Amino acid sequence: MKKILIIDDEVNVGLLLSKFLTRNGFEVDTAANGEKGMECLRNREYQLVLCDFRLEDTDGREMLKNIKAQYPQTGVIIITGYSDIKMAVELIKMGAYDYITKPLYPDEILTTINKAIETQYALQELANNSYASGSESEKPQKETKKQILSAEFVTGASRASKELLRQIELVAPTNYSVIILGESGTGKESVAKSIHLNSLRADQPFIAMDCGSLTKELAASEFFGHEKGSFTGAFATKIGHFEMANGGTLFLDEVGNLSYEIQAALLRTVQERKVKRIGSTKEIDLDVRIIIATNENLQESISKGKFREDLYHRFNEFTIYMPPLRDRGNDIMMLAEHFLKIANQELDRNVTSFSPEVVDCFMNYRWQGNIRELKNVVRRATLLTEGNEVTLKSLPLEISNFKMTGSYDMGQGQASYAAPAEVREAPKHDLKYAALGAEHETILKVLREVNFNKTKAAEILNIDRKTLYNKMKAINLK
Repeated sequence: MKKILIIDDEVNVGLLLSKFLTRNGFEVDTAANGEKGMECLRNREYQLVLCDFRLEDTDGREMLKNIKAQYPQTGVIIITGYSDIKMAVELIKMGAYDYITKPLYPDEILTTINKAIETQYALQELANNSYASGSESEKPQKETKKQILSAEFVTGASRASKELLRQIELVAPTNYSVIILGESGTGKESVAKSIHLNSLRADQPFIAMDCGSLTKELAASEFFGHEKGSFTGAFATKIGHFEMANGGTLFLDEVGNLSYEIQAALLRTVQERKVKRIGSTKEIDLDVRIIIATNENLQESISKGKFREDLYHRFNEFTIYMPPLRDRGNDIMMLAEHFLKIANQELDRNVTSFSPEVVDCFMNYRWQGNIRELKNVVRRATLLTEGNEVTLKSLPLEISNFKMTGSYDMGQGQASYAAPAEVREAPKHDLKYAALGAEHETILKVLREVNFNKTKAAEILNIDRKTLYNKMKAINLK
């Protein structure tokens, strides 16, 4: 069971947090001050510490120093009031995983804690693997630069994965702005973190911002911050995400959802490299690398007047395309094995493998939710599995009962698309349509041979993926 230590001198806060986290499957201890908190850490191992910034005998800065010095594998989240946010940002630079502000909201607390513990597990696994590989030989090795990946990033063996790693290695040392394109759930944020970790800004903050959840009214305050009293409801000074990320990297997820007005303000900040809080006359110099991610076609949004072309070109210094999980072949099972290890640690289980039927199911399922969907399926299956092997009965019905319908033939599990109407109805000896019909059959045959892996099909057909997609669209292959 996951163990959490709460250090807070407000007894009621500690009690409420303890009850809430216990109900959600955590084992919780509480300490009323820093001294008792360190005593708890000496007597027991914790995955995570929730520490109030202001304690009766010390403060969050000293607690973080002590915890990280003596228990580096333990994650720390700082609990703070709005007046302490600037200090909380400094603590993140010192090694805190994150901070949460009072008043405390259950959903925010639970999400932050789960992410922190998952990160700690992944970092521990990475450290163990590094130790194991380093102890294989005592002979001096030629020193090579090792690529550092975010805790959430899992390498694969497919050509797409290797190309992704190559692009991260290529762009990370630069100050280029990066656009990461890909379907929802493909791991765009983990790539952004990996770019940051391999850059010269690695010891500076990485601040992620979900633009998809921002309302028009809140966006300016979240981006640029505000001064106390600058508008109704501004009860305290707020530091914006640009200022929090100063010196480091700002990651903007789903940037295509921003309103046109906010895009204009964003363009000015990016161009001038200065930010001014709402209600303030003071401009703050910025040194921020920007990485954006979207699952939308920004070029199409530009043509429809929904996204500014000048802002797009400011961001588009380097573009990375994230392949969908269904196009990554054997990476699917590598990822599944990785998520199984994490789920075993999280749930204190010992599930060791997947049955051949599950492997076959995973390899043929379409994974519309990509890596995020696979991760959730494996976690659920680990919880439901009674023995040491995940079987079909532990999978959701939509996966275990998956049959290739709609775009697949129900009987043979193969595509059964009709040729375009103009081909079927064309004169018998019309050379133009005869060529189109032959192209239709060739593309369909190759797609069947590679189990509809479009990357492999494009390689065999000696065309790029974009051309293949266009041809599939032209001949009704959806």
